[in-house]
Amino acid sequence: MRVLCRSVSKTFSSRNSPVEALRGISFELREKEFLCVLGPSGCGKTTLLKIVAGLLKPTSGKVVYSGEESAGPLNTIVFQEYGIFPWMNVIDNVAFGLEMHGFPKKERYEISMEFIKKVGLGNCIKKYPHELSVGMKQRVGIARAFANNPDVLLMDEPFCSLDAQTRLILQGELLRIWKEHRRSVIFVTHDIEEAIMLADRVIILTSAPGKIKEEMEINLSRPRDFEITNTREFARLRMKIWETIKEEVLRSMVLE
Repeated sequence: MRVLCRSVSKTFSSRNSPVEALRGISFELREKEFLCVLGPSGCGKTTLLKIVAGLLKPTSGKVVYSGEESAGPLNTIVFQEYGIFPWMNVIDNVAFGLEMHGFPKKERYEISMEFIKKVGLGNCIKKYPHELSVGMKQRVGIARAFANNPDVLLMDEPFCSLDAQTRLILQGELLRIWKEHRRSVIFVTHDIEEAIMLADRVIILTSAPGKIKEEMEINLSRPRDFEITNTREFARLRMKIWETIKEEVLRSMVLE
């Protein structure tokens, strides 16, 4: 599945004056590509993701989907707040999307168990969210996203609330599952190292209103793990991205 964003802009109404969040965003998400959108706080990253998901309408421009679709929903979005239901146990949370699409109980449980095991929660299927750690909750969200078999997986800083060690583990698990079940991914982050670790390509946004400042191919070999952060090429990419985005980060701090 390919996604084409064509001159997407978004302006929000407010009491004082309109707030321009995005201006003229154009890019293509390629088939089975892992694309990271990187930018400073308040640059419109989440707004862009919601427009791609169809949760917000752009003020101007449009989003076009093209390519062969899967049997699942067009897209699934994973937010940083997990989005799991506190009254459901793990397996019912993961199976929820499948239930909404009419899958019989036996089939949706079989599909859900496959991904629950992949994220290491095979012994927790009857546990409820209040019994899970923050990292485990996010694993539930990832398992549910892949179980839904979406054409495009949209992820909004899903690891930002995790400690550094848990984040590294979940980045690795995400890459492993993505390798097995290749889907087109748009992953929003403000973390440079995370973007390099995960992405085939990084789009860097300016401070608000968000515009594309640069696109960068990440030509690091896969599979990737933490060891790759010690390589010269990783360090070179990290510095190049930081030099590109530093001015925008400073500008966003002044605007705040």
